Amino acid sequence: MAIPTFDHLPDIKLIACDLDGTLLNEFHAIHDEFWPLVHALHARGITFCPASGRQYHNLLECFKPIADELIFIAENGAYVMQGGRELSSECLPTEAVRELAGVTRALLAGGAEVGTVLCGKRSAYIEWDHPAFMAEVGKYYQRLRKVDDLMGVEDEFLKVAVYAFDSSERVAAPAFMPFRDRFQVVVSGQHWLDVMSPATNKGSGIRHIQQSLGITRDQTMVFGDFLNDLEMMDEATYSFAMANAHPDLKARARFIAPPNSDNGVVRTIKAILRLD
Repeated sequence: MAIPTFDHLPDIKLIACDLDGTLLNEFHAIHDEFWPLVHALHARGITFCPASGRQYHNLLECFKPIADELIFIAENGAYVMQGGRELSSECLPTEAVRELAGVTRALLAGGAEVGTVLCGKRSAYIEWDHPAFMAEVGKYYQRLRKVDDLMGVEDEFLKVAVYAFDSSERVAAPAFMPFRDRFQVVVSGQHWLDVMSPATNKGSGIRHIQQSLGITRDQTMVFGDFLNDLEMMDEATYSFAMANAHPDLKARARFIAPPNSDNGVVRTIKAILRLD
């Protein structure tokens, strides 16, 4: 598909990009062309920011060769980090985390195949030892502990993530939507649902960075593919939904980029910033 063109060279200073379904291809890998692109961006004074529902420690591993050069929006905006320094965080009360974990326990007891991940600053925690669940969680959480009882875990909790073997929209969302008046509840993938503090989303993470660096919406470019990227689209003049994105995200974004399977993020950045 055609990449949008502009009659001017945008004055971009910040590029925030989702990973799964966006920067990563269909094999969950980063394209080889990405690494030299980031160096070219930094040479122009442009900050690159992975913005993901993934754990901060997982993002550090994904971008290990250049981690010190990036700003990370982790846990869907609940944790913003730069150079090992916390720029912002939004935590859930411990009693709320345990209440939310109880909802998943009830779903599991009722026959639904769902598991809970308590996402803390120090580690992520699970109690369900289903092999397929543990394998899926292992993709996104570099620091992960199996515990006997989630109700006894102590940490600063950034998010409660729920994995449904069936559709998260059909299985998990109905059970958690009653909590939307108290928390941010978002379907973040085909199988994932996330619950965070009320003001937490990737958009709020971008605002923290913009304020810290003195960057405007007109100087910001973002890329995403799913519903946890919705608010991010509002914080950038140059907002792109991938061609493979959820229809609601396409409606929210200003532009459409080629799909993740076609290296859409890298190709779009190169074309618009004339880096070919």
